[in-house]
Amino acid sequence: MASWGIRGLAQSWGQLQQAQKLIVPSSRGILGARPRPQSTHAQTDAVSGNVPPTQISVMDNGMRVATEDSGSPTATVGLWIDTGSRYETAANNGVAHFLEHMVFKGTAKRTQNALELEIENMGAHLNAYTSREQTVFYAKCLSGDVGHAVEILSDILQNSKFDEQAIERERGVILREMQEVEMNLQEVVFDYLHSVAFQGTPLGRTILGPTKNIKSINRDDLRSYIDTHYKGPRMVVAGAGGVAHQDLCQLTQQHFGQIGTQYQAEIPLDLHCRYTGSEVLARDDAMPLAHVALAVEGVGWTNPDNIPLMVANTMLGNWDRSMIAGPSNASNLAKNVSAGSCNSYQAFNTCYKVGMDASGPDQSTPLAWVHSGPRAILKSSHCRHHSRTCFLFEQDTGLWGVYFVAGNMQLDDMVHFITEEWMRLCTTVSDFEVDRAKNLLKTNMMLQLDGTTPVCEDIGRQMLCYGRRMSAQELEKRIDAVDAALVRDVCYRYIYDQCPVVAAVGPIENLPDYNVIRSKLFWNRL
Repeated sequence: MASWGIRGLAQSWGQLQQAQKLIVPSSRGILGARPRPQSTHAQTDAVSGNVPPTQISVMDNGMRVATEDSGSPTATVGLWIDTGSRYETAANNGVAHFLEHMVFKGTAKRTQNALELEIENMGAHLNAYTSREQTVFYAKCLSGDVGHAVEILSDILQNSKFDEQAIERERGVILREMQEVEMNLQEVVFDYLHSVAFQGTPLGRTILGPTKNIKSINRDDLRSYIDTHYKGPRMVVAGAGGVAHQDLCQLTQQHFGQIGTQYQAEIPLDLHCRYTGSEVLARDDAMPLAHVALAVEGVGWTNPDNIPLMVANTMLGNWDRSMIAGPSNASNLAKNVSAGSCNSYQAFNTCYKVGMDASGPDQSTPLAWVHSGPRAILKSSHCRHHSRTCFLFEQDTGLWGVYFVAGNMQLDDMVHFITEEWMRLCTTVSDFEVDRAKNLLKTNMMLQLDGTTPVCEDIGRQMLCYGRRMSAQELEKRIDAVDAALVRDVCYRYIYDQCPVVAAVGPIENLPDYNVIRSKLFWNRL
């Protein structure tokens, strides 16, 4: 992550995901659709109390502008681009993250030093981050400097020089960053988890890429990646705080209007990302603690089953030894492990988008109808090959599980408590527990939207994943509609008798065998 002033709000695995059943307006547009005329609408259902509406416009080149004008004296404005490590190949894996670093190294009209000084003189913060599916560049500034911030974002994205000397310097910076990431065992475990859960597919690759690629990426690779993926229909300009919608539309048209929609080479498509139940173990007895992630296949952003899985994820909760609550904790899993089964644990729910083939779906196709067919077939037949319905690949996937840190002699007990709680979610969870988890989930989601930067990030992410901004009131209604019977049904579908994926690093001699873990996910009934 590249930044000045403050560190960016990166999309970590522990963040609560907002997903729901939606009508897809397939506005990602990577198939090179014709530019649409500019249009504007406000999501009036978002207006409740003092919450301003989210206004959305579509520019002539397919770029979308989405704003929430709260009248704040500060504002966050940025560009959310529908591309990340998932859209790379084995040969250029890491180029998206490399590009994120290089855009701050000078343009045709600004040197790196001049850019940094200009940002500091504004009192602004310029930041960027890359994930598996998105690349984000944003600025936080005074509301009166929004136009200046948009012009800077436009300049660094479209006019970066990619000087050879700067590339070589940044190559060393990224290689050192990779060494730092390797010291973060949580990051290592989750990279391992993706590499085996989605082995042989783009989601299995790391965001930073392998060392050999970082050493060979050049200026042509960076230019080629921009020309291939930075297209109008795949970009969203989002603003929150003191941002006037029409003003931001005019700024977008002025500074980004020349971005095209046509592809000079092969159209980039989402490749099928199959899930494979498997494990990867890296034993190192010299380490004091083991870091383990245990998960099953989850669902994508727009699958209606995601809300019940979010509630179940909240019921698992998180715990570490610094917490006072132990036996009195609301989470049943936390009660069980607080006696000394681990140092810490945290439940996670990671979602990924649905892709399309070259035919593309009709823009009026309901996602819920498309998903209900292929996923039901795949689940009933335990088949992981892609299926086609209404021109959509079955790519509705994710990871749902628990990450924990424990000593060597605690691993067996910890796996037992996790799988036991998973089975309880599938069979005997009560309405009281579900109601309590729903209240906690709604509270956590509202707390995450405190400030212009989290709101702006939420707008940009939802626009890329859903094609619209879902209001807090709509999300609350979807959560309220979940009951214990639905949680049991959904958990039974995705957990019971399913193949898990396991990633573990450290002193893991006493970690149960994969087949033992697999056998804990079903009951032999007489």
